[in-house]
Amino acid sequence: MSESPSTPAAPVIDEATIGDAVDAALAAIAAAATTAELKQVRIAHVGDASVLSSANRAIKDLPKDQKAAAGKLVGQGKGRVQKQLAARQSELTAAEEEAALAAETVDVTLPTDLRPRGASHPLTVLQDRINDFFVGIGWEIEEGPEIESSWLNFDALNADPEHPSRSLQDTLYVAPEGSGMLLRTQTSPVQIRAMLERGAPLYVACPGTVYRADEIDATHSPMFHQVEGLAIDKDLTMANLVGTLDAFAAHIFGGTPITRLRPNHFPFTEPSAEMDFRCFRCEARHGLDHDADPSCRVCGGTGWIEMGGCGMVHPNVLRAAGVDPEEYQGFAFGLGIERILMLRNGVADMRDIVEGDVRFSQHYGTEI
Repeated sequence: MSESPSTPAAPVIDEATIGDAVDAALAAIAAAATTAELKQVRIAHVGDASVLSSANRAIKDLPKDQKAAAGKLVGQGKGRVQKQLAARQSELTAAEEEAALAAETVDVTLPTDLRPRGASHPLTVLQDRINDFFVGIGWEIEEGPEIESSWLNFDALNADPEHPSRSLQDTLYVAPEGSGMLLRTQTSPVQIRAMLERGAPLYVACPGTVYRADEIDATHSPMFHQVEGLAIDKDLTMANLVGTLDAFAAHIFGGTPITRLRPNHFPFTEPSAEMDFRCFRCEARHGLDHDADPSCRVCGGTGWIEMGGCGMVHPNVLRAAGVDPEEYQGFAFGLGIERILMLRNGVADMRDIVEGDVRFSQHYGTEI
């Protein structure tokens, strides 16, 4: 037959047992060095499983004539322990607060930044540098609205009614439908506005934000920045255009750049060209007699970097802006500021530029 489970022995309630329990509790309280240690002491010596608490619960089972004496003995012992716990708690709490204050002391007489340091976005810094160049050669900086009419954005720039750039796949139109209003796809409308308002001669650079119906990825964004230049005067030629862009490249990239023109077609200009300059990262930078590095990520192994579109202003554009093409000629060009930043500073992903993380800007400091 199985034996019945044994019943736990009732705690002994006498002066020796209670005295030993109290002495052990007082010694543990005195040895506690932190409030966390004191909490464990409290659980061990006055918690539900402690000798004193067990003895207190056992009083009810004593004979009636022993209950008073036992209650007094246990109550006095537990009272001494609780009193010492409270005193030690106050001591340790005060000591820990004093230590925390000492560790966190701040010398209010020392100079300090009341606000975290930020940084200008590198696109802003680069645009300022570009503006400085054009102001330095005597040009003016011109700005215009970002919501434009189709006439200023396309028609005045000699774009055919069926030109692909007018489609919804490329251009973001503004409601209501058929209003002829759109988010400008280039800063060229600012040039038209300047000619209409001020006539010729005219030398303006037009930096600003432009919009295209693109998905954002490593090399594209639906919103980006351009700077376009326009010079209208008597006797201007392609040589003036090349000289201006050569000087611009030297200002932005340093050194003495080697440039070339490739024939192209733009409605705004005739003749039109793409301007490239010799890669400044690989062996191609040493001159035309040096081969490009096939693994160069900047020029793609070609030795040339595309700078932007340019050319002589089309006579139709001059007429649309009220300028006589028989008397004045001019040149124009357009450059992507993000592209310049990515080439100049090795930014591999367009998304790093537009995501707004201040650490990206702080990396460049106050000068890029």
